[in-house]
Formats: sequence, C-alpha cells, structure tokens
Amino acid sequence: MPRIAVLNVVGLTRGLLGPLTPHLTALRQAGSCASIVPSLPAVTCTAQSNYLTGQLPSRHGIVGNGWYHRELAEVQFWKQSDHLVAAPKFWETLRSRDPRFTCAKLFWWFNMYSTADYSITPRPMYPADGRKVFDIHTWPYSIRTDIQCDLGAFPFATFWGPAAGRASPQGGPDAASRWIAEAAKWIETRYQPTLNLVYLPHLDYNLQRLGPDHPAIADDLRRIDAIVGDLIRFFRERDVRVVVLSEYGITRTDTPVHLNRLFRRQGWLTVKDELGLEVLDAGASRVFAVADHQVAHVYLNDPSLMTPTRTLLEDTAGVARVLDGEGKRLAGLDHSRAGDLVVVARENAWFTYYYWEDETRAPDFART
Repeated sequence: MPRIAVLNVVGLTRGLLGPLTPHLTALRQAGSCASIVPSLPAVTCTAQSNYLTGQLPSRHGIVGNGWYHRELAEVQFWKQSDHLVAAPKFWETLRSRDPRFTCAKLFWWFNMYSTADYSITPRPMYPADGRKVFDIHTWPYSIRTDIQCDLGAFPFATFWGPAAGRASPQGGPDAASRWIAEAAKWIETRYQPTLNLVYLPHLDYNLQRLGPDHPAIADDLRRIDAIVGDLIRFFRERDVRVVVLSEYGITRTDTPVHLNRLFRRQGWLTVKDELGLEVLDAGASRVFAVADHQVAHVYLNDPSLMTPTRTLLEDTAGVARVLDGEGKRLAGLDHSRAGDLVVVARENAWFTYYYWEDETRAPDFART
C-alpha cells in the first residue's frame, strides 16, 4: 500500500497559486487538481469531518465549530473529543482491510481519544487555581515529552488566539505551522505511518484578519509555500506521496449581520448581568443564534416563535437563505445538534455573535 502525506493548507484556493507559490504551483502542474463541493458550513470542524468520514453533518454530527448543547443549555465551541464525530473515519476502514495500516493525525481537529495511531493536538492545561497553561496532548503520551525535547515547546500563542499568525519571542508569524511541519517529519522519521495528516494553518490567519486583497497576504503565501515545499521534498525522498487540500476559501466581506441584536430587540433574547457586563443566557432565551462565519444556527426554546423568527430572518439584509427542516435535509444538516433554523449569509455578508448594544457592557471575551 502506498504511503501518503495529506497537507491541509487552510484557506488555499486556485486563485492564490502563482509566482508567490512556486512549490505549490509545481505540485499542481506535475499532478492533478480536483474541485470539491464545499462543506456547509464552510468551517474547520465540519470540513475536516466531511473529509475524514466521507459523510455530511447529518451523519457525522459536526454541524459547525460549535453548537448549542440542548441538554446542558450551553453553547460550546472547539470541543476536542473524537467521540463527537459519529461516523467511522476512513483510516478505520482501511485498517480493517490491512492491519498494518497506520495513521498519524497532526493538529487536525477532534484529535483527543481518536483511533489514529499517533496524534498531536493543542490542549491547554487548566490547573485548579484558574490558570491556563499552554500545552499539547499526544497519543501515545510519550510523544508529548519526546517531541518537545527535540523541537522545543509548541508555540501555542501563535497558533490560537489574538496572537495567532503574529511574530512572537518563539519565532516569526509562521512559527506554529513550521513547528507542525517539523513534527510531521519527526513522526515520519520515528514511525513511518501509512497516512500522515498534517494541518498547516498559517495562510488562514491574515486571510481572516485582513481579507484576501490585503498586501500582507503576499508574504503569507511565500511563507506557507516554503513550508510546503520543504515537506514535499522531505516526503518524496522517503517515497511518500503528497496530497495538498484546503478546507475552504476566504472571500471579501463588508456587511456584518447582528442576528442576536435583532432577537434582543424583539424581546426574545435573555441577557444577564455578570460583574457589570452583559452575558447571553442561552437556556433562558426564547430565540438566539450561534453565529459561525457565514452560517448561523438559530435555536428556538419557544417553538411558537418559529414563523415570526423565520419571517424576521428572511427580511434581514445580508441573509441569503433560511433553512427549515426540509432545507436542512437537502443541505445535509438535518441533525439534532443543528439549529431549528439554519441561516446562510450572502456572499459579502457574515454573522456576528454580538448581542450587546452598549460597547461598555460587552463581555470580557469580546475585549481581547
């Protein structure tokens, strides 16, 4: 069985290939290039789950990067247990056919308690005193100590949060992707997996932060191309085939849509005071939205508001589609985790999570 390395270059599109990406362009010209039907929503957790299971959210259950947990009455994003993905992963099928098949999963999501043979994922520690300590989770556990002894600590701050994709004392703006690339080599050298899944996020940061037309994207393209070029050379020398894919493309947007502010003005949203700041109380709200870029899941704790909610959404500027039960079924989103209604933005619009009207009372997480 041929060995394969899959490089997930997030945000990469055909339109970005060119003089600034000689290695990626050469790979495309030497091989083949295929288009995929993009995931809905076009976000990391859903796109990756589609790739790794060959199923849609209606089957694997990953309806976004986060959703409303009805039994907990809480909205939770970026949970990490692989048990949340209900459909079988394709490497499990391949392993059942050939017990020698092994899989490494490096920084792809839902990577805790995965059936991958080797895994590395970002995972802070949360001591009882309230601290948040940057760290990684690995399987086997021994990888965590061994790889950081060889490569140094993972530059977590440049991977996730306000400093993501920015230069830091731990390295340049591409430090996280470079560390992951070196980790891919480290895993290959030690374990020679049949399949090596490698997540390279650098291009995604400024595309989201600045937009695809910003001059800074040129430097990001050069940096990610250099990282990918080095990996292509490394893997080819070891007779490992290389596949490059992307989860989604970033387009220019100029119209924010504040769904929760609309619901608040209708008297449907419940906001409570915590330490002088406003916090949305999802469990007590009659209607609220979980916004996720250009898709929002709208949950109704009061089913009697279904018709007025849909009418309000359809009349809102920036909204392209409102999916009900049949619409969700046709879109592959008919799952219990999905909103009672799913709203899709127009191409130039995006959904915010903002529910506060007074910026001085915005929650602390909105101030970072």
